[in-house]
Amino acid sequence: MNVELYPVVEGAESLFFSGDEIGVLLCHGFNGTPQSMQYIGEQLTKYGYTVSIPRLNGHGTHYLDMETSTYEDWISGLQTAYNHLKKQCEKVFIVGQSMGGALTLQLAANNQNVDGIFLINAAVTDVCYKEFRNMAKPAYVQEGSPDINKSSVFEITYEKVPLKAIHQLLHLMDDTKKKVSRVSSPTIIFKSAIDHVVPPTNSEFIFDQVNTTEKKMIVLENSYHVASMDHDAPLIVEQIHQHIKKLITDKTVKYTSEKWITA
Repeated sequence: MNVELYPVVEGAESLFFSGDEIGVLLCHGFNGTPQSMQYIGEQLTKYGYTVSIPRLNGHGTHYLDMETSTYEDWISGLQTAYNHLKKQCEKVFIVGQSMGGALTLQLAANNQNVDGIFLINAAVTDVCYKEFRNMAKPAYVQEGSPDINKSSVFEITYEKVPLKAIHQLLHLMDDTKKKVSRVSSPTIIFKSAIDHVVPPTNSEFIFDQVNTTEKKMIVLENSYHVASMDHDAPLIVEQIHQHIKKLITDKTVKYTSEKWITA
């Protein structure tokens, strides 16, 4: 794991909310922090869930820390948070936004017992950074304003990101694309109708490739890329809650039925 040299920016720290035996792991995106998922997490705690929102290595400190981070660091960090939550909870669901969606797919491909995943504008096949794939400079790329439809929303991000980190993001997407078909967990995909960072075709690819019949696509009509901070955030929370309830109920009924049949 890359050693960070700079302190965490105030408000960008990892978050953890204790609750019941149902755990929800939330993962932010590239150049984001747990702050971008905080509303979703806080609202889910109102239903009693235990919620973990880890900060990915190199994020929320200084862009120079991001320059030495690798996509393996990001997978490892999320895996560690998942393992920690799994020790405390009976069931664990994962929610990933943008690059966090790719990391969520990585965990679901590597951990077949993930109880369900929720992807918010996941980045796997195409992203606005693709133009930098074969470039050696500039060393740092200026970032624009976060892609959010809702006005007056502040997201903690770096004003510029290292080209090396962009290359890591693209490597992660390439690797994830090959593993999507290994994902067998129930999958709910949130896709913004308008996204200026990650085209909706990413979500469509994932929907077609995941190896489960328990899948659903939900279109967000009033949000851009960072949907967790946008107009449809309450809808996302409600859909996550409803689908977790359904998945737990369905599995319990199935288990009870099978147990009864074999008794």
